[in-house]
Amino acid sequence: MKKKIIILLFLLTFPSVFYVLLTTGKHNFIHLPYFGVKELAPNGKDTIYHSIKPFSFVNQDGKTITDKDYEGKIYVADYFFATCQTICPKMATELQRVQDKFAYTKGLVQILSHTVNPENDSVPVLKTYSNMVHADNTIWNFVTGDKKQLYAMARESYLVNAMEGDGGPDDFIHSEFFILVDKEKHIRGIYDGTDIKAVNELLDDIKVLIAEYTIKENKEKNKRIK
Repeated sequence: MKKKIIILLFLLTFPSVFYVLLTTGKHNFIHLPYFGVKELAPNGKDTIYHSIKPFSFVNQDGKTITDKDYEGKIYVADYFFATCQTICPKMATELQRVQDKFAYTKGLVQILSHTVNPENDSVPVLKTYSNMVHADNTIWNFVTGDKKQLYAMARESYLVNAMEGDGGPDDFIHSEFFILVDKEKHIRGIYDGTDIKAVNELLDDIKVLIAEYTIKENKEKNKRIK
């Protein structure tokens, strides 16, 4: 009886590990791919993966948000603008699913929405938009800032737009993609944020990432104990 209680507590505490065990079997774990250019490290053995570059923007509460705020976090990034009436409302609805699904992680899983229209999307506008989509501001940031930096991040870090541009007045990015970023700032998935099935895959992949980290941390903990 005591053993059953311990197992039940483990499954309740680490639901993502349970998910991986159910979908992959005991020994064959899912491992998400890495997106972007890969390079061989100077030691000739390790791989250097594409990483999100440092950034600094301002969120809906007027707070400066940087890459440091996402250290040790898994997050989903996207690009939107407040007056969009085409794909953005659907994307916001799907991100609400992400928010609600992983509320139990207490901030481990975050959402970072970048405006593509900083000229219009001021801090007050972003705050109104945040309230409209029922965002939990402890985990979901809507950020604005310098257009050139926002667009450079979209193209160079998040890989959401292959078209060249300089972030100038005539440059405009309108992307439906959600980007899954791991704790090490690597891209582990790209999904159509307007497609329910694609977002279902995103939800599953986030569970896999959480499980990967949980298993890794438990192994390291066991090594220290030994």
